[in-house]
Amino acid sequence: MAKKHRFDWHDFWVAPDQQLRLSDRPTKTDLGLSSKEAAREALEEDVEALTEAQQVLYASQSRAVLIVLQGMDAAGKDSTIRHVMGQVNPQGCRVHSFKAPTDAEARRHCLCRPVPHLPELGMMAIFNRSYYEEVFVVRVHPEFLLRQRLPMLDSLDEKRLAAVWQRRYQEIRNFERMLVDNGTMILKFFLHLSPEEQKERLLARLTDPHKNWKFNPQDLKERQRWGDYQRAFEEGIEATSTAQAPWFIIPADRKWYARAVIADIIAGKIEQLDLRYPELTAQEREQLQSYMQQLLSEGQGEATG
Repeated sequence: MAKKHRFDWHDFWVAPDQQLRLSDRPTKTDLGLSSKEAAREALEEDVEALTEAQQVLYASQSRAVLIVLQGMDAAGKDSTIRHVMGQVNPQGCRVHSFKAPTDAEARRHCLCRPVPHLPELGMMAIFNRSYYEEVFVVRVHPEFLLRQRLPMLDSLDEKRLAAVWQRRYQEIRNFERMLVDNGTMILKFFLHLSPEEQKERLLARLTDPHKNWKFNPQDLKERQRWGDYQRAFEEGIEATSTAQAPWFIIPADRKWYARAVIADIIAGKIEQLDLRYPELTAQEREQLQSYMQQLLSEGQGEATG
């Protein structure tokens, strides 16, 4: 029986060709939940459903799931992975965090980077940041492109840069369509954080000794480019949210709310794949019966001896 979901996913979905304005999307809302306690119960229920769905995914070996998490620093990507995916079978799930590309990676096409980490059939992969950094972070810092020595970009003038972004959006759409056609379901989540909440979380990293290790001075520099990042997110998400690989804008000022929504969407989307455990042939079932009889007989023999 299908599980009843608490949220209307369309409240978070970016429809294809929809004009996106992040300022029109809430960073804090109560849609679908009445309290933090309700969110905790919803998360527990959805994590249980997700765990069961992942077992069938792993056993069926017929589909793969790729989950992309993006957002500003301190948006809650790490804790989302820990709380939402913490109970799934680690044999069937991999997490990869995308850092700045190495020199070798910068000398290849940017979409070469995710390929070794893509999920095979039966597996789930979670990208903590992703190949989208090439149209988010690099969009804010186009000087990073110089390492890539693109033939079409011998200078950083606006016209040539605009052509780079449009080409990359098209390449990403094609890349994701190829993955979908090969059996991979793609779910992309943008954790929509307010600058006020980010400030509180960065301050907590400075004041709490147990969180000091999380603080990176670079986060303060990037915070000064907040408006530039919002524009990069808006254009990049708008250009790459498709029916096959949708983006969801998740209000992230309340971590407990964001986790509950993401768990609900992932569990529900895997459920919609209508996967089944592998079915045995009549001959295989007959063989299982013989194995069972062998074990039962062995037990009787030991008891008799």
